Amino acid sequence: MQKIAIIIGSTRPGRNGEAVAQWVHSVAKERTDAEFEIVDIADFNLPLLDEPMGALSGQYTKSHTKKWSEKIASFDGYIFVTPEYNHATSGALKNAIDFLFKEWNNKAAGFVGYGGNGGTRAVENLRLIMGELMVADVRAQVALSLFTDFENFKNLKPAAHQVESVNIMIDQVISWSDALSVLRN
Repeated sequence: MQKIAIIIGSTRPGRNGEAVAQWVHSVAKERTDAEFEIVDIADFNLPLLDEPMGALSGQYTKSHTKKWSEKIASFDGYIFVTPEYNHATSGALKNAIDFLFKEWNNKAAGFVGYGGNGGTRAVENLRLIMGELMVADVRAQVALSLFTDFENFKNLKPAAHQVESVNIMIDQVISWSDALSVLRN
C-alpha cells in the first residue's frame, strides 16, 4: 500500500493551508487504497537553506535537515497544498523542497492550490520544480478559489464538485506512485 504525504506548504500565521490539508485528509481517509499523513513544514522549523553542501550530495550536517529527510523519504508520493503568493508557491515550501533531492526522486505528486485564481500559477510553478527532482506530477489538480470555496476568504467551504476533484487527483497520485515503485526499489 502506498504511503502519501499531504504537505502543508505555508508557514504564514493565520494560513488557510492547514484547513485545506485537513479537508483533503478527510476526503483521503475515506479511501482504502493508500495511507495518508499530513506533514506540516512549519513543524520542522527549517531556516533558509543552511546546508553547506547542495542537496544533490545528500551530505546533510544539520539535525533539522536529517529529520526532514527521514520524513520525506518515508513516502511514496505527495500531495502539495500550496497557496499562491505573487504568481508562485510560497517561499517556505520552495525552501523546504530545496533542502532535499534524492528523497523526492521517482515518486508522484499531486497538487491542491488555493488563492484568488485557485492557486493555479503556484501549481504551475511547482510542476517545474518537480520535473527537476524527478517527481512525476499528475495532470489532475484541485483549484480552490478564495472567492467561491472560502467564506470571507478565510473559512473553507469547498464547492461540492471539489471532493470529486480531490479523488481524481488522488487516484492519479496512487497509480503513478505504484508505477514508479520499481524505480525506488
